[in-house]
Amino acid sequence: MLFSKNRYIYIILNLLLLQPIAFAFETFIIEDIRLEGLRRISAGTVFNYLPVKVGEHFSNKDTNTTISEIYKTGLFEDVRVEKDGNILIIRMEERPAIYEITFVGNEEIETEKLTQALKTIGFARGRVFNRSILEKVELELQRQYFNLSKYAVLIKSTVTPLPRNRVKIQINVEEGIAAKIHQINFVGNKTISDDKLLAEMELSTGGWFSFITKDDQYSSIQLAADLEAINSYYLDRGYLNFNIDSTQVSITPNKKHVYITINLTEGDKYKVSEVNLIGNLIVEKDKLMDSMVLKVGEFYSSKKISKSKEALSELIGDEGYYFANINAVPDIDEDNKTAKVNFFIDPGKRIYVRRITFSGNTKTKDEVLRREMRQMEAGWISTKDIKRSLTRLKRLRFFEEAAVDVKRVPNTIDQVDVNYKVTERPSGNLMAGVGYSQTQGALFDISIMQENFLGSGKRVGLTFNNSQVYTLYRFSYLNPYTTINGISRGFNVFYRTTDSERANLTRYSTDVYGTGLNFGLPISEYDFFNIGGEFDDTTLKTTLYTADEVYDFIKKNGDNYKSYRLTSNWRHDTRNRVLFPDSGVLQSVSVEAALPVSDLSYYKITYKHHWLYSLAQDYILLLKGNVAYGDGYGDNDELPFFENYTAGGPHTVRGFRGNTLGPLDSNYRPLGGNLKIVGNMEIILPVPFTENVRSFRLSAFIDAGNVYAASEDFDTAEIRYSTGLSAIWLSPVGVLSFSLAKPLNDKEGDQIETFQFTLGTTFNW
Repeated sequence: MLFSKNRYIYIILNLLLLQPIAFAFETFIIEDIRLEGLRRISAGTVFNYLPVKVGEHFSNKDTNTTISEIYKTGLFEDVRVEKDGNILIIRMEERPAIYEITFVGNEEIETEKLTQALKTIGFARGRVFNRSILEKVELELQRQYFNLSKYAVLIKSTVTPLPRNRVKIQINVEEGIAAKIHQINFVGNKTISDDKLLAEMELSTGGWFSFITKDDQYSSIQLAADLEAINSYYLDRGYLNFNIDSTQVSITPNKKHVYITINLTEGDKYKVSEVNLIGNLIVEKDKLMDSMVLKVGEFYSSKKISKSKEALSELIGDEGYYFANINAVPDIDEDNKTAKVNFFIDPGKRIYVRRITFSGNTKTKDEVLRREMRQMEAGWISTKDIKRSLTRLKRLRFFEEAAVDVKRVPNTIDQVDVNYKVTERPSGNLMAGVGYSQTQGALFDISIMQENFLGSGKRVGLTFNNSQVYTLYRFSYLNPYTTINGISRGFNVFYRTTDSERANLTRYSTDVYGTGLNFGLPISEYDFFNIGGEFDDTTLKTTLYTADEVYDFIKKNGDNYKSYRLTSNWRHDTRNRVLFPDSGVLQSVSVEAALPVSDLSYYKITYKHHWLYSLAQDYILLLKGNVAYGDGYGDNDELPFFENYTAGGPHTVRGFRGNTLGPLDSNYRPLGGNLKIVGNMEIILPVPFTENVRSFRLSAFIDAGNVYAASEDFDTAEIRYSTGLSAIWLSPVGVLSFSLAKPLNDKEGDQIETFQFTLGTTFNW
């Protein structure tokens, strides 16, 4: 009896549960379909999802399918299927629409970012409200705050119904305070100290700048990166069997402090006993071995192995085997704690370039880019030529960025297409600006300059510069490819006035007008030779306080001079970029001679050298040298004083006032000299709190230099030294450079200027 009663109750419950969804009925042919309950959603939308149509048979088994398909749309809260004769009735209750979403209490994550993130998952104003999605939003938001080390965060949402089947959603966030890393423990490190391992990690227990860097806030993503850094640290120092066994992260009950414990096994250190190259080497074995960074007798290093693989790939790739496969396999001798490293080389097929294309050059013609190519179409690919072509594009002044993409040609085994993608930079038009220099005073500049005239790569410019020191009007033209071989031709016409007193020099002024013509000839991939001729007419003027040296010069030579000069320059440049390079060498020798037909015959010789070398990650050594000498010849026994070299200031020896070093005139004002020696050593530093900054450079420097007069002997004791910090920023309003320097051996009479800056002046790297 009990069994029958329970069975009766079970049947009744099932009937009651089924009743709201569908009525039981026999199979029938659908004469019509009636949709009821629709307000915002169109009937067409529902019909698109219906699995049945008018004229088809409909049975009980089709009920669940119909309800399921409509539910899948996510648009309805409730769906029922009924029958009126042969008419199929579908009753639906629409889910409400989201009228508004607001956030309260979110400070760490901006509302705009949250709103945009919710839009990507379909949770936004005007969309259908789904409570299950709201729950996922809360969980994801909580996860984001956990990544910010805010484990005490509380997130609670309120849903307020509104007329016309709408809802207003408010997401309340109580962020709490960020949990700080209280301790990082290492277990198992016997030879490497905790301090050295902590130095490899970005996470820390806090420091002076943690309020900015937030390196004391725990992040699982950052911890994974730090563990990889520790692993690399050991593998680069011979610990072949190093292993991180486990990591424990615990948080205190009040969710304010995080403890990290890293369990590791160091293992033994191994030295490299032998290096072998195995396989089809393609290139001479001795040449490949010379390129190897990994050497016998050194401790095993995964970093050096990677660099050795890159060097091998480079050499083999130069022969057309661009997709060569190189694997390094260590053969470990446990008894002697050594490793024999075997490099297995499989060059694969020699690859040929089918086509070279360019993208992103919206203004610049293809031919301008193509003439910079060192990789040729229809020839085999060369890793060196691909990279050199990219470097040459980067060195053009009218591209901000350049990248290369090498893709296999479909349905071939030995062909690729090469695409160079560039980003055009504004190439000129009308430019105006103002600036300030402690040497030249206030600056005003207006110019019509086209570095890439009509996309041809030619440079055309009309310039007006004005400062307290000089005023310049100039028209210039340069065609870098007058011939297909890269011979350049250019000319300029100018008028310039100079007031030397404003530049801290002996008192005089000049008016100069002239013109020049020059040709450039590429000697090799990295060497360039320029030769040209110039004519100018100089009028020299005195002031009330002009020194005797100037009057004596005018008495001897007059105050107007016509000069016909021959100029030449050799330049060797392997830098990877023109602006802010981080590798390569630049050196040049310039010779300028005023011919005997000139009113004043003289010559000037200048040698410059820049050398960049990577010391470590993000640290670069820069060495610069500048030696210049000038003198008169023929009827003129000295270099004209207004052609003298000067030193001191931002571009020579920082910490000393601009142009003030060297000989003085009879009024004790700087006169300059005919011999100039300047040297600079800089350590280019990583910019704090940023990565891959191309518009800012920070460095620590030591400067040395001075100028000497022809009448005095060269004395190394007169060299001035200074040290300090320097920064250059390519700002939207112009180039801003400043330095904070301390002279190391200043003498009585030297003019000291600890802080120096310029804004808006021409950037001369």
